Amino acid sequence: MIKMIQRIPFWQQVLAGFGLGAIVGLIFGPDAASLKPLGDLFIAAIKMLVAPLIFCAIVVSITSLGNSANLKRLSLKTLGMFMFTGTIASLIGLTIGSLIDMGGSMELVTSEVRERNVPGFAQVLLDMIPVNPFASLAEGKVLQIIVFAALVGIAINTVGEKAEPLKKTIEAGAEVMFQLTRMVLKLTPIGVFGLMAWVIGKYGLETLLPLSKFIGAIYLAALIHILFVYGGLIKFAAKLSPLKFFRKAMPAQLIAFSTASSFGTLPATTRCASSMGVSKQYSAFVLPMGATMNMDGCGGIYPAIAAIFIAQIYGIPLDMTDYMLIAVTATVASVGTAGVPGSAMVMLTVTLGAVGLPLEGIAFIAAIDRVIDMIRTCTNVTGDMMTAVVVGKSEGQLDEVQFNKDEIEPQTASA
Repeated sequence: MIKMIQRIPFWQQVLAGFGLGAIVGLIFGPDAASLKPLGDLFIAAIKMLVAPLIFCAIVVSITSLGNSANLKRLSLKTLGMFMFTGTIASLIGLTIGSLIDMGGSMELVTSEVRERNVPGFAQVLLDMIPVNPFASLAEGKVLQIIVFAALVGIAINTVGEKAEPLKKTIEAGAEVMFQLTRMVLKLTPIGVFGLMAWVIGKYGLETLLPLSKFIGAIYLAALIHILFVYGGLIKFAAKLSPLKFFRKAMPAQLIAFSTASSFGTLPATTRCASSMGVSKQYSAFVLPMGATMNMDGCGGIYPAIAAIFIAQIYGIPLDMTDYMLIAVTATVASVGTAGVPGSAMVMLTVTLGAVGLPLEGIAFIAAIDRVIDMIRTCTNVTGDMMTAVVVGKSEGQLDEVQFNKDEIEPQTASA
């Protein structure tokens, strides 16, 4: 029986867990919450990997990329792609939000909202520097880990031969983490099953009905962005098959959708990027950065549509200046609030404050945030993989033969 299951492609196992979990949630309702520990165990195992995996992978990627000119060019191209797609995501969100009457005659029941401490952009930059790198690793502060790992990698390249023992030690550590990741990922179908059963059982279709237009607008905008913007860049910028890209991206998309965690999906995203032929060096560089800074779903689509929705239910008209301010604020906030817990809500708070909309409206949206967060995260993760493929090809970091192969399982140790 186990051998038969192992013969089933990984993405089909994950898809089966996703579908079965949804069915169980619909049938058993709130009782399906008893399956949530399956998902919690999976997420805990994934979180166990994140800090050491990111540190080792980024150090190895920087030392492998070699000269600083290559690293600088890759960094600029990657950040440029993040900002470009983030701007497009904001414009799509504004367009969909303004075309759909999501609020209608709904009567918003306000409640007291706890004031959020939104850090300024300068403070976010200061918080990127780890005062104690070991504490950052222990507490899982990903942005600080990325900065520290990048500095360590640059320093190893600068020192040269004397740092070779440390370089080999970290490379060995990276290989160990890759192997541990493969072991944990075998639990993915079980974890996805438990999480989907819990989500569907807890919220149900009836609970989501009053906010169906708002949820529908978010999902519609996200799907348009994924299919046409990401798919279009794969087709016309990278000149590759969007169908092959989406087929190989599906396992990470399903995990992102069910866990609603970009960092939790990072091992699976790395596996999918490897199956697409993205080099181990570049995927280890771009994917952790994307999980922190590339937030088209959280920082582009979501704040734009949510701001329009709150304006509608409060009966507050918005003019073209407001729309432009929402787009700019949402795009900048997606980078400016990187690494802040509950970043999507923080981004929304920044956007609402910029156009003078009542922050109390967040309380209404927060009730269904989990359902929205699923498609937000799926969008973010897909964007990370698209950037890895498009920028990777332009820099010779993509194996087109591997990309065009039908099998999804990666052939390299970077899985």
